[in-house]
Amino acid sequence: MFRIGAKLYRAARIGGSAVSDFRSPPRRFFSINNNVNTGFKTNPVALQMINYAISLARAQKSDESYAQAQLVLEQCHSTQSDESAKGLVLLTMSTLFSERGNFSEAIEKLQKIQDLGLSSLAVRVAASEALAGLYLESYQDDFSSATADMCLQLLETIRQEIGGGGSDILEAHAKALKGLVELVHGNVESAQSFFEGAQGDKGCFGNVALSFGEFLHCKRNFQMARELYQRAMQDASERKDFTDSQSVSACNMYLEETLLGATCALGQLEAHLGNFDDAEEILTAALKKAEECFGNYHPKLGIILTCIALMYRHKAAMERSSSLLIQEGLYRRAIEVLKAPPLEVEGVGATRSRRDILALARGGYAETLILQQNRKTEGEKMKQWAETAWTNRRLSLAEALESSESSTKVSVIDTRISRVL
Repeated sequence: MFRIGAKLYRAARIGGSAVSDFRSPPRRFFSINNNVNTGFKTNPVALQMINYAISLARAQKSDESYAQAQLVLEQCHSTQSDESAKGLVLLTMSTLFSERGNFSEAIEKLQKIQDLGLSSLAVRVAASEALAGLYLESYQDDFSSATADMCLQLLETIRQEIGGGGSDILEAHAKALKGLVELVHGNVESAQSFFEGAQGDKGCFGNVALSFGEFLHCKRNFQMARELYQRAMQDASERKDFTDSQSVSACNMYLEETLLGATCALGQLEAHLGNFDDAEEILTAALKKAEECFGNYHPKLGIILTCIALMYRHKAAMERSSSLLIQEGLYRRAIEVLKAPPLEVEGVGATRSRRDILALARGGYAETLILQQNRKTEGEKMKQWAETAWTNRRLSLAEALESSESSTKVSVIDTRISRVL
């Protein structure tokens, strides 16, 4: 089973050197050196081993296949003397750990990259972006903010010490990351300062375009948000090469996560505009993409199912029609895939990640039950759970459920970090 991996391992050795704890705060970045580079070149055999490990893990999408992939990556890491090559391997290891929900191991691998003082700037910024993303997904918002701040500080220090910026593209990533963190915190005006000028920036693609689009979506600038979502989708679809420093990413900021997030955000936007046929088509495509990437029972599917259920809710309200059976089925399936705790477990302490998504799903489901006389009591109990679990700082649960083109506020679900913006 490991014949190909062993062959690549031997080739990497012959090829030579061309190539924490879950709740722990982010470490400070490594020291600056005058040889810092924004891109990287690495042993092509190492890249082959990385790609082989990824395909091995995702072929079966099982605990065993992911464990086998990690062994391949450990072998690859042990053969490398180049810090950037080691950084790429660690980014890949962290991505595979995060896909299986093992955030503690993923965070540990990302923090190791911070110890690689000679690793390329592109790899280091990607590690920061992924770290902040995982902290946001696990509701460790203070750590996400500290990580984003240190990323900005790293780039500023490089600018001061070597007399120039590391990369306009990497700076765009760092600013967009901080803007996303502020948006999650409910600080829309503060977020704006980090997105100003991003539209014409050459770094406005991928995660930068997606986060900026979400900001504009929340501000109800639907037309520009749509353009940015489409740009993010196109870019994420086209970028495949690990050797391209502009594409380096990991964990919930990985290219596939960006494509899925932009597609789902675009579907939500079309629903908010009342374009329900387009919304259904786009969200269905997102659901199929999630199934292909993560399997049929991954929580990402539950998030998209929640978006589809909300779309049907908005459609029924706008068209004065009824789709209670469809909504109920979607909410029930979403809650199952999201692995919701029993209603007897208090909402706030029930789960660390996807808390607001669960609150949305159960809040919407509760409304369908309350309309049924024989299930009204069950619905009221579920509604109370959802209201207790809800933590969003910008919107109430009721405002999030009512999001539409005419609403003064709209909610946007970011599938990358499993949060409601």
